[in-house]
Amino acid sequence: MNTRFLIISILALITITSCASRKNIVYFQDEALEEGQLTNEPIQLTYKPDDILTINVSALDPDTVRPFNLPTVSNNTSDLITAQNSTKQQTYLVDYNGNIEFPVLGTIKVEGLTRTELTKLLTDRIKVMVNDPIINIRLANFTITVIGEVARPGTFTIQDESITLLEALGHANDLTIFGKRKNVLLIREIDGVKKFAKIDLTSINTVNSDFYYMQQNDVIYVEPNKAKIRSSTYNQNNGVLISAIGTLTTIIAVFIVK
Repeated sequence: MNTRFLIISILALITITSCASRKNIVYFQDEALEEGQLTNEPIQLTYKPDDILTINVSALDPDTVRPFNLPTVSNNTSDLITAQNSTKQQTYLVDYNGNIEFPVLGTIKVEGLTRTELTKLLTDRIKVMVNDPIINIRLANFTITVIGEVARPGTFTIQDESITLLEALGHANDLTIFGKRKNVLLIREIDGVKKFAKIDLTSINTVNSDFYYMQQNDVIYVEPNKAKIRSSTYNQNNGVLISAIGTLTTIIAVFIVK
């Protein structure tokens, strides 16, 4: 009788210890924030060296703005998914001095400017020569990287230049059950210096963090929990060995009880 009780107790202990705690798994366990408590807003991106920009200048008379646009390049391909002989607009690379070389206007300092500021700068200079120019600027290489305990780690290109931490994790198909929700690491480069921040996804206050909105080239690392670390120390034969030992223990226990 004592042996049976011991076996049941061991099995119960294994079950309890193998279950993940709710407080370590569930996102945003605090009370929901009221509207007035939401203080965070998207930060306008500023351009920096190695950024790649697409800049298109248009107007009612297309001929007047043609000198201000880079020529398009042909993209000949036999891929059935991609249209043949398609064209692609050339891009501007921000050099190490923070400049781009713009047609007609020459060298333009763009480092530290937002899209709104650069749009105004170009508009003011071009409208001297063109009536009512329209400037469209996009950051072509806005990427974020998500690695660690997520379902689909990788580097993702963001089209709309605005993305939150949760949306970034969504691109990676969310954390796995083994990811630490309370200790997500964000790596960000500011003025050439790497900055590190720890984020707790179990707290609703994360949405008011300075790191809730992503910036270009941010890296998110999700640390594995203790269960995943322990499992990584097993070799491929350990599972079979544990199963055999468990079966043998059960058989022995049955005979002892009888």
